Amino acid sequence: MKELQTIGDFIRWGASQFNQANLFFGHGTDNAVDEATTLVVYALHLPQELPDILWHSKLTYPEKQKIIEFFNIRIAKNIPSPYITKEAWFTNLSFYVNQHVLIPRSPIAELIEQRFEPWMDYSNSIKMLDLCTGSGCIAIASSILAFPNTVIDATDISYDALDVAKKNVSTYGLEQKINLIQSNLFSNLGNKLYNLIVSNPPYVDVEELKNMPLEYTHEPKIGLAAGTDGLFFVEQILRHATKHLTSDGILIVEVGLSQTNLIKRYPDVPFTWLKFQRGGEGVFLLTYEQLCHLNQVEV
Repeated sequence: MKELQTIGDFIRWGASQFNQANLFFGHGTDNAVDEATTLVVYALHLPQELPDILWHSKLTYPEKQKIIEFFNIRIAKNIPSPYITKEAWFTNLSFYVNQHVLIPRSPIAELIEQRFEPWMDYSNSIKMLDLCTGSGCIAIASSILAFPNTVIDATDISYDALDVAKKNVSTYGLEQKINLIQSNLFSNLGNKLYNLIVSNPPYVDVEELKNMPLEYTHEPKIGLAAGTDGLFFVEQILRHATKHLTSDGILIVEVGLSQTNLIKRYPDVPFTWLKFQRGGEGVFLLTYEQLCHLNQVEV
């Protein structure tokens, strides 16, 4: 390793090693260079946005060893870098993550940054539910960027996930703005009503789950698996959401690649499939009225 001297050397070398190992990128970065950069700056306690002048900085022997240690873990175990650094980014906000929660990567981030416009009516106070909150990223980002003057409920079935969300809520000082609730979907919400329900539930079908890159095996299966067609949880949400929506409320749900199965299952439902400038698909919007009609048809 004597020929590797600078930060730039290690980023270039790490990227080459990652590509040679055919690693999968999609948990915060989408290429080997960014993945290597993430691990290098973490090992050196440097900011993610590395100043150009530092690329040529020479490293000490202990620094080199720490970087190589992280590279070896990434390659040998196919562990996504956010689980190594314990940090993921969502809407340009930092979140603590561990292997009890999915790594935040939802395109719903764009909706939050846009304050859910033009879909929300701000003439009244907003009541929001983040269903299947995981790390709490959607609820926290919504509180900071979209609805700073409201209290948001955030639910998850997993106590371990809620522990992670609690840590993130505390980091941003939002204990008075976000209620964390252990609940199997709507089961522990009583008669609460919301103007906006946002959910990124498990939606991976059996076939997709079986063929996923090894990196996904480090994520909690409870956050991914959703039955044969990927619709197990989505169908429950569609069936019960009207009981918790105001008459002017909307439901936004991410279903990923299960979009095709959902359209086949409900060919007459006028899903609004949202578009994203930064990529991503499989997120639909339905109004309270549309959900009422859907459930009348189902009955």
